Amino acid sequence: MQRDNVFDLIGVGFGPSNLALAVRLAEEPGASGIGQCFIERQPEFGWHRGMLLDDCRMQISFLKDLVTLRDPKSRFTFINYLFERGRLPDFVNLKSFYPTRLEFHDYLSWVAQAFDEKVHYGETVLGIEPVAAADRSSQINALRVFSRDEAGREWQRVTRALSVGIGGSARIPEAFAALGPHNIIHTSNYLTSIDRVVGQPQSGPRKRIAVIGAGQSAAEVFIDLTRRYPGVDVSLVMRSGALKPADDSPFVNEIFSPAYTDIVYAQAKDVRRSLIDGFRDTNYAVVDRVLIEQIYEMLYLQNVGVEQRHRLLANTAIETAVRSSNGQIELTLRNRLDGHACAERFDALVLATGYGRATHLGLLDGLAPYLGDALAQGNVGRDYRLSTPANFKPRIYLQGCCEDSHGLSDTLLSVLALRSDEITSSLMQEVKQEIKQEAAGGPMPDQLKRAVEGGRLASAL
Repeated sequence: MQRDNVFDLIGVGFGPSNLALAVRLAEEPGASGIGQCFIERQPEFGWHRGMLLDDCRMQISFLKDLVTLRDPKSRFTFINYLFERGRLPDFVNLKSFYPTRLEFHDYLSWVAQAFDEKVHYGETVLGIEPVAAADRSSQINALRVFSRDEAGREWQRVTRALSVGIGGSARIPEAFAALGPHNIIHTSNYLTSIDRVVGQPQSGPRKRIAVIGAGQSAAEVFIDLTRRYPGVDVSLVMRSGALKPADDSPFVNEIFSPAYTDIVYAQAKDVRRSLIDGFRDTNYAVVDRVLIEQIYEMLYLQNVGVEQRHRLLANTAIETAVRSSNGQIELTLRNRLDGHACAERFDALVLATGYGRATHLGLLDGLAPYLGDALAQGNVGRDYRLSTPANFKPRIYLQGCCEDSHGLSDTLLSVLALRSDEITSSLMQEVKQEIKQEAAGGPMPDQLKRAVEGGRLASAL
């Protein structure tokens, strides 16, 4: 077991959420003495690599990058990235607020490179346990984080604060999970798995693939398959009656503004739920209008010709899914309007079935006995800090899993700049309080000694 230093903050995951937090801490003058590190399972920085399709654009403005809404003068803005890359004039000529997903991924990677020394790539967090006070009282003073690197070495690190930013986990409906992963892939692994699933072009019957879902990812994969593989017939299967356009009109888009997070959080739980459900068509099971028009035109032109290879099966429920003797997958499809059912076989399925946002529960399961009902009930403060009992001193911040309390923007890039600012303010406020306690004659914890030595005592006060 390898032991590393004691930290003031450990971030689990190094996707956009904790990357934005690392940037904010780096730009906070009073945080220079805060010891921090991040643990990332991937061998290098990566953001939705499985869906970095060549011609897919971002659905939010580049101005909602990691920092601009907080500090447009920061060196980590998307604009400065373009300047450093020598592409700023050319990007301006595009007359677009929406870069490709590939370019935005390159921007995020460019920012991440500035923090390589703080990130432990290729490590998987195995568990987290409490560290009790030295006087054997019931007080919990810190957390011990256990991880394993790619070489099989296990590490343990101690921290006074934890930022969980691990993103969502692929949601696989039970009917498909029971069939195993062979020739069934989730969109999160689309680009890394589809060539293996489709295989090499060959003579004989054309391969048939079904894409399951009605949202942006389903539509993107559907159109990509029709272009990428001439020898494949693709069916888009969905329960809804049509591909619905995302509502991105200006007034509706205000729900993604920082001020709206305050509005949602201030409501009672039942009112929050009503607000969130009322705007679900901004984020869930909706598609960019331009992409809908591309799909419609493709299907229309197909009707003009003789060969009708690709289909959109709307109002279609999947009742059963079984694997046949030849390895194909047989789906029982029922038309939800007339009740007619039929069985069809496919060589592969692509599941655009979304993401679960409860992965943090398993990660923090070892702390559950010490947290009361906070973890199970999702009790989170406005500063994204998990509400913990008085004797539990470590601070746990949850990013990307607070939709029920903070609104639809919580899982999106829109709030990264301001959320990182709020979490940093919360962290610094805690430091201020502890330093004031020390000034009043109380004991000085180790991390405060480091704060004094790091020269941030005056700014913290």
